[in-house]
Amino acid sequence: MGKVYTGASTSIDGYVSGPDFSGFDKLFRWYEAGDVAFTVPTGTMTFNLTPASAAYFGGIIQATGALVVGRKLYDFTNGWGGQHPLGVHTVVLTHRPLEDNEHFTFCSEGIEKAIEIAQAKAGDKGVGLNSGEVARQAIDAGLVDEIFLDLVPVILGGGTPFFAPGKGYELEGPLSVIESTSVTHLRYKVKYGDAASQGE
Repeated sequence: MGKVYTGASTSIDGYVSGPDFSGFDKLFRWYEAGDVAFTVPTGTMTFNLTPASAAYFGGIIQATGALVVGRKLYDFTNGWGGQHPLGVHTVVLTHRPLEDNEHFTFCSEGIEKAIEIAQAKAGDKGVGLNSGEVARQAIDAGLVDEIFLDLVPVILGGGTPFFAPGKGYELEGPLSVIESTSVTHLRYKVKYGDAASQGE
């Protein structure tokens, strides 16, 4: 069974989107910062990455067998037109489930069940979680192994934080640091049993 991770492009002040879902042009600028054409598995998107970012992003895709996302993201993207761009099975955590299909499972039984379903779909590969409330629920349930942080040199001043408010945690690492144009890719391991005192 692979690792469970969460990751996102994040501003210096810790936001994965600005106020009213703004700021994505700044947060994802690194997707067009190089000259390596990188097409996602479904063929629906092509980015122009630096060699360092292409190797990093490609490694994550190769290691990921399924995803868990929230209903807000699913609705915001209109279900990615029927399939997530990474081409892996996606579990949508929601209180308003839709009918399951070959690409999506809708789970209303909590984060533990959603990750369990995703791990079954992923096989030996890992499970990726989207940031925000899904990431918060999973880390508080002790289910997140690693955090991938694509740190972008911008201050958004507000918006949606990487993790919804809750407990604090110590991290081990960085396990890796990859410097690229317009972004620094960081990877950390979550330490459980030592929750930060401000979260208690």
